[in-house]
Amino acid sequence: MNIEAQANVLSPAQPKTLAQTGLNAVMMRDILLKTMFRTNQEQVSTLAVTMCLPVSLTQELVDAAREQGLVEATGTLHAGAGSEMGFRLSDGGKARALDALAQSEYFGPMPVPLENYARQVKKQSVRNMMITRQALVGAMGHLILPPDLLDQLGPAVGAGRSILMYGPPGNGKSSISNGIRDALGDLIYVPRAIEYNGQVITVYDPLMHVKREDAEDDANALRRTANRFDRRYVRCERPSVVTGGELSLDMLDLVYNPTARTYQAPLQLKSTGGIFIVDDLGRQEEPPQKLVNRWIVPLEESKDILALQSGEKFEVPFDTLVIFSTNFHPNEIFDKAALRRIFYKIKIDGPDQSGFLKIFSMVAKKKGVPLNEEALIYLLKEKYSKLGVDFANYQPVFLIDQIMAICDFEGIPYQMTPDLIERAWANMFVKESSFDH
Repeated sequence: MNIEAQANVLSPAQPKTLAQTGLNAVMMRDILLKTMFRTNQEQVSTLAVTMCLPVSLTQELVDAAREQGLVEATGTLHAGAGSEMGFRLSDGGKARALDALAQSEYFGPMPVPLENYARQVKKQSVRNMMITRQALVGAMGHLILPPDLLDQLGPAVGAGRSILMYGPPGNGKSSISNGIRDALGDLIYVPRAIEYNGQVITVYDPLMHVKREDAEDDANALRRTANRFDRRYVRCERPSVVTGGELSLDMLDLVYNPTARTYQAPLQLKSTGGIFIVDDLGRQEEPPQKLVNRWIVPLEESKDILALQSGEKFEVPFDTLVIFSTNFHPNEIFDKAALRRIFYKIKIDGPDQSGFLKIFSMVAKKKGVPLNEEALIYLLKEKYSKLGVDFANYQPVFLIDQIMAICDFEGIPYQMTPDLIERAWANMFVKESSFDH
């Protein structure tokens, strides 16, 4: 099944009645009034697009509001909108809209009830990700990896369980994490907002979610096939959220805007159905053990607990592949209980000499720097062997970039000599010495 076909199977059905939205009538009415007040939109077709509802259901909401004296017809047909009747708020409708805005500034797309969203999450679970060896190789083809690494990574990613990658710095843990992200091939549906107990929580974030546009229907077609899913959702690539040293515990809580009285989903909820990469674990202000403790219940029970401003706590789905990446040995930053809850632990070591030379040659060729046997022998014997320095995956790129910068400065063609190796090497490490400050 191709990506498009699978996305259609997973798609949330478009509601055919107001009851099928799962929302109560008062909430829908108030969102309609707030949307009309804030946008000045008058046509049902335009409001339907803004509120992400079928036109027929939007018309029902407008008709109900008219019966309550909150909306009135403008008495004019809009030629530019297919001779569509216009509607506006009555004085009573404006007063009700202002009252509703005082409680919450949220308007626009109708939210999806949390319980409905939870069912959708199960349909498109991260544990159903379509990931193959070919996809991983394609996403990481630019990396020189140990032959058995993909054998470990593939099942770990396919299982959709937590992964800890550890090892010395500069060996590609971040690049591998990004490669996993690039290998995710299928599509899911992300709600624009969800509703719990009358509170609206915005989920879709254009900065984190990559929207996949659908083909538009031909208005003259006898049978329309596109745009049939619930428009309260956005069809997206599986999300990937990357955090580093800036991650703090409060970033995992609901974000409340006291002025607008609205909520925004925390990072892990936005990454539902995709991956959450915690890079450089151990560099955050919070101790790593404390950060991982925050994940223990979600990782074990596939649910997270969030709290409203009132203090009320509630459960949300936790369906995320969490990848921890650290330069520290796991035993230094975790206790045994925490390690037990991380399903896959994969050590990312530096290359051996053969692997290093392979990377060095590949980088030099790509950047147009001719290899020189004398310079390579000098690098291996006088630097790595004599100084006892371990090979690392980042070093070939660093050294060759330094050589190119030196050549540019000296006004000479790109080349490789022992002298240039010496000058490039001097910038890779800081000499141990004391100085006044």
